[in-house]
Amino acid sequence: MARTADELARLLARFHALPAEDDRRREIVAELDGDPGAEPFLIGVVADPREYDLARVEASTLLRLWPPADPATRHDAGRALLAALDDPEEDLVRQYAAMALGPYTDDPEVRQALTTAADTDDDLLVRAAARGALGQRGTA
Repeated sequence: MARTADELARLLARFHALPAEDDRRREIVAELDGDPGAEPFLIGVVADPREYDLARVEASTLLRLWPPADPATRHDAGRALLAALDDPEEDLVRQYAAMALGPYTDDPEVRQALTTAADTDDDLLVRAAARGALGQRGTA
């Protein structure tokens, strides 16, 4: 659902006003489901290793379900998800980032990162998620 710029700004202001580990941050991200105006915000949440892990998971999920149509924004989303996949501190975020990369496998760097993760990642759930993402596009 697309919001007006003012509605989106108010929602994002609420997000930023909350304490870092407040689960309402995740809930606010979930409210952005299908809102193309929120794509830059979602990309920023995924890419920020200091962000609340469940907000990053939710943002990854939305970027998987609603990959940006704009090529430059889509590229940025793919790079943010790749950065999250490489986050050594957040296994759950890494797992969701791997799953979320399926729609981005037209990018050779994404395909390579997923192939490497599917074959060699220490986290078996990341491996499985990477295999699933590759299989989603018929590249497994």
